[in-house]
Amino acid sequence: MTINEHLTEYAGLPVFTFDESTDLDELPDAAAVAWRVRTEESGHEDEWRRVWADFLACADTAAVTALIIGYWGSSSVYPPNALVEAADRFPALRSLFVGEILPEEQDISWIEHGDLSPVPGTFPALERLDVRGSQDLILEPFTGANLRTLRFETGGLPGEVVRAVAASDLPNLEHLDLWLGTEEYGGDATVADLEPFLSGERFPALRHLGLENAEIQDEVAAVVAGAPIVARLESLSLALGALTDAGAEALLSGPPLTHLRKLDLHHHFLTEGMANRIRATLPDVELDLDEKQERDDDDWLFIAVSE
Repeated sequence: MTINEHLTEYAGLPVFTFDESTDLDELPDAAAVAWRVRTEESGHEDEWRRVWADFLACADTAAVTALIIGYWGSSSVYPPNALVEAADRFPALRSLFVGEILPEEQDISWIEHGDLSPVPGTFPALERLDVRGSQDLILEPFTGANLRTLRFETGGLPGEVVRAVAASDLPNLEHLDLWLGTEEYGGDATVADLEPFLSGERFPALRHLGLENAEIQDEVAAVVAGAPIVARLESLSLALGALTDAGAEALLSGPPLTHLRKLDLHHHFLTEGMANRIRATLPDVELDLDEKQERDDDDWLFIAVSE
């Protein structure tokens, strides 16, 4: 699955799409699927409201464990707000994806968000939270005792959001992905913002860390190289970004990464010599060095997902 394809499975469940064309008399067992609620109508202000109202009226929401909020068009309603308002209808909700929107529907950096902060507090039993897009995204530090997976897919993740994540109390978080992006699209996080969880003082259960899609991927690699958290990880991803030989050199110069099960560096600007050196240094680690990029005539380095 890529960002150009809709999810077919989420949280271990097949995805069922609920939109304007859904036959309301032919709905699946509510607990057997992950529900994607979306609109196909971009030009109608209230269309998402109507779809959401039909979903609440016709689906057995009390049994829904996984919910995907897809394209909401031009609606003035921020869907997480509507979800919070209907919280008592979703006692079993454990997995939530906000903004599962494809590029042909809306470019990732133009997905308009709002204040996501009420969601974790309203649904403390959440085990997984995925967010795509970051325009106007607000997130305050939160407590998530049950949260195990937290993912942000963006073309530019605001530093304020990164700092909020770093300040959150997530004792059971095992999987964290942050697509840092580019400053052009709001990605103004610095390596200093990463320090609280790289130090190993936060997130004691963390086993996968992804600091990806970063314009500053070399700087990220350099601070990750000596980070105490790495010793606890099973997998590390610095994929999708502008990683060059300088970043890879820093990574290899730090403590050995031989304990990792997987190292994902796909979409990179490494020379073949450096790629071979990584392979030789980490022969027993599953490596992803696919999607080698070539610098253009202006020596421009680019990330995989920006606008």
